[in-house]
Amino acid sequence: MTDDSRELGVDLSDVEEDLESLDYPVEQDELLEEYGDEEVDMGEESATLEELLEPLNEDEYQSYDEVEQAIMNMVGDDAIGRKNYSDRTPPAAGEQRQDEGGPDQEGQSGQESF
Repeated sequence: MTDDSRELGVDLSDVEEDLESLDYPVEQDELLEEYGDEEVDMGEESATLEELLEPLNEDEYQSYDEVEQAIMNMVGDDAIGRKNYSDRTPPAAGEQRQDEGGPDQEGQSGQESF
């Protein structure tokens, strides 16, 4: 697996090359017929392309980037790792960050990921 094939906890390594080599635009039905059974790893879970893209009910995708963005929009919170975690900057003035990002911590069940 290369760093290019994993983004935000989602590993597209098994299907990325196939999706990039498609002739775009491609209809969603055609894409799912050919690659719908391909697995996308998301942390400790996985889902097929069909499970991720079918609910969007798109007519067609204009580019690989559109397909990749659709996948990223449909993955669950488990794929992104620790919620609200950033090692980039301290909190800005007025910003409230939770002390710990574990989803199973008491009082954290209502937290949304960003």
